[in-house]
Amino acid sequence: MNLRKRKKGNVEVHTSALNDIMFFLLLFFLLASAVVNPSVVKLLLPKSDSGQQSTAKKAVTISIDENINFFVDKKPTSLENLKPEIERYQQLAPDLTIILNVAKNVPAENIMQAYDVANQLKLKLVLAVDPKK
Repeated sequence: MNLRKRKKGNVEVHTSALNDIMFFLLLFFLLASAVVNPSVVKLLLPKSDSGQQSTAKKAVTISIDENINFFVDKKPTSLENLKPEIERYQQLAPDLTIILNVAKNVPAENIMQAYDVANQLKLKLVLAVDPKK
């Protein structure tokens, strides 16, 4: 008769490899939650500090001078003809981007009129700035 106690095996779970995986998952979700913020307003703004300008491949320039004269690609136009003029460019390139050049002392009301035209036509609009010196 065998009266010796049987040795029970020890069960161990090695989690040293899981620590690295958990660290990377935690880091990923922290970064992802910082980037995906539903309260952020998405704006397409130009950078002025870097001195670099990025222009779209298909872009049209709207300029407003100090006397509130509108120009589309250096051709004078009135505010009433601004939308039909941009529509002609949009027919040639549906993914058109509008670059808005505005003099410093132009009232915000006139700038918003150009923004309204871009919103009605569902186009991207960026405001051109001079780089800081």
